[in-house]
Amino acid sequence: MPPKNPKFNIKLKYQKVFEVSLVFALILIIGAFRYFPNIKTQTQQMEFFQELIEVDDIISTHDNLKPPTPPKPPIPIEAPIDDQLTDIEINNTEIDYDANMTKPQLLFEEDNSEEFDIFIPIAEIMPEPIGGIQAIQQKIIYPEIAKRAGIQGKVFITAFVDEKGDVKKAEITKGIGASCDETALEAVLNTKFKPGFQRERPVKVKITIPISFRLK
Repeated sequence: MPPKNPKFNIKLKYQKVFEVSLVFALILIIGAFRYFPNIKTQTQQMEFFQELIEVDDIISTHDNLKPPTPPKPPIPIEAPIDDQLTDIEINNTEIDYDANMTKPQLLFEEDNSEEFDIFIPIAEIMPEPIGGIQAIQQKIIYPEIAKRAGIQGKVFITAFVDEKGDVKKAEITKGIGASCDETALEAVLNTKFKPGFQRERPVKVKITIPISFRLK
């Protein structure tokens, strides 16, 4: 690496430049105090004005109204002394509960027989129509209304069969309409059944019977 030229070496001139600059700065400061000794700072005074608000007395505008005077109470009028109250005789108001008491009449006579016929839904031996379901189907006459409308299906009839195998009553459980329900109900009512048995004894049983309506 070639040696540096002393003319261009900044480190060698740093001390000299620093001293010259310091002397020049001191001369400027001394000259400033010499030629401008009376420098005064001017302060700006700000005046604050307080706005005064005058409040006048508020005069009440409410009228001094007096409450209305209450009406004078009416003067009671005395009843004339000469009027005499007559005594009123009151008959005896005691009620004799034992007199003229009759026993209520019964609207119906007592019946010691069974009040309700109980039909069980399930028995050891269920009732069966004599001749089977086919015997009931043979009694069915297809209604003309159902034929014209093309209605077919099954009607479910609940029959209440007693110990003798007679149908005491029957109900339409599910129907298809068009007079098919009434036709099936009448056929079941006119059918004789074998009674149901429970513990080798005939019992009252209710049974649901399906009746078919099919167009040929």
